Amino acid sequence: MDMFVKPAKPVFRKLRDETLFQCLRAQVNGTISELRPSRKSQATLKSWLFPLTYFAAWIFALLWGNHHGILFALYALMGFMLVVNYLTLIHEAVHGTIFKSKRMNRLYVYLFDLMGANSFIFRIRHVRLHHNYPNVMGWDSDFEQSPMARVFPHGRYEKWHQYQHIYLPFLYPLYLLNWLLVRDFKDYFNKKKLVWKVVNIPVIEYIKLFLFKLLFFSYIIIIPKYILGLKWLTILAAFLIMMFTASIISLIVLLPPHASLDNAFPLPDEKGDMPDSWLMHQLSCTNDIVEDNWFTRFFMGSFNYHIAHHLFPAVHHIYYPEITKVIEQFAANHRLPYRKVGLWRALHNHYLLLKSNAYHDNIFEETM
Repeated sequence: MDMFVKPAKPVFRKLRDETLFQCLRAQVNGTISELRPSRKSQATLKSWLFPLTYFAAWIFALLWGNHHGILFALYALMGFMLVVNYLTLIHEAVHGTIFKSKRMNRLYVYLFDLMGANSFIFRIRHVRLHHNYPNVMGWDSDFEQSPMARVFPHGRYEKWHQYQHIYLPFLYPLYLLNWLLVRDFKDYFNKKKLVWKVVNIPVIEYIKLFLFKLLFFSYIIIIPKYILGLKWLTILAAFLIMMFTASIISLIVLLPPHASLDNAFPLPDEKGDMPDSWLMHQLSCTNDIVEDNWFTRFFMGSFNYHIAHHLFPAVHHIYYPEITKVIEQFAANHRLPYRKVGLWRALHNHYLLLKSNAYHDNIFEETM
């Protein structure tokens, strides 16, 4: 029997958790107020340093890219900085946390378009779908089901899925390439995609889509090819190195918090009612990662503190380490679920999720 279902729009239960959450919010706001004076300069530094580093690497590639080793290294750096800019700046601007001005945050999000991805679709996918309905099939667009993968345990089963835990890891380096060249266009032109459930795309956004894609591929491939006199194979190899680097780092960051065997994948009933409240849903579908150091905080946007982000998306990541301590203690005091695991265990649990969903008779109830 086909397990594929088309769930109704999710509606979360209203339970006592609402009062609990207001208490938690008050504690978190108090912690942020104490930290704000000493942290504001760090957010400002990143808003200038990271975009400049990305584009400086491109300029250096134009100057010294005739040495293929230098060219490939600089394109790998651009791939790394693409992820850093996404995690620490673009993602924050989408949630309106960099500047007080909403207009400035909206303008800053266009940095994503300059780096190849479409910011209009990303905002819809991430804010209106993923954050509202994490891990809910048919509504969480960050886990929109691909024919190649059966990530949701109740998703449609195909025969090739029995091998997905074997072949998918080899396809993951193509993640960002697929995003830039395929996924963005599908979201615009296929009205069966999830984004069309919540928005009708304006004509001006179609124009922006093509203009920014043309600009990106012009400065990444065409301009260096002709300025440096490179062979097509060489510049395409550099581009693929950039994409592979960005894809691997992105998935190491994006997969562990949600796509794990430990995470819940609840469905609404035929009326759209969810089994839990919004607070309990976020806690059951999300986990933190134990690893914490200067690198993850400064360059990776404190991705390991993902529960804090889902409970308080309008809070900048520079506050996550401290407010996570508040959340963890609050959860312990009120017997709420809170999970944190090591990075390698989380990645292994993702593999186990793929493996368990490779079979049609799954015992359980769908990267960036």
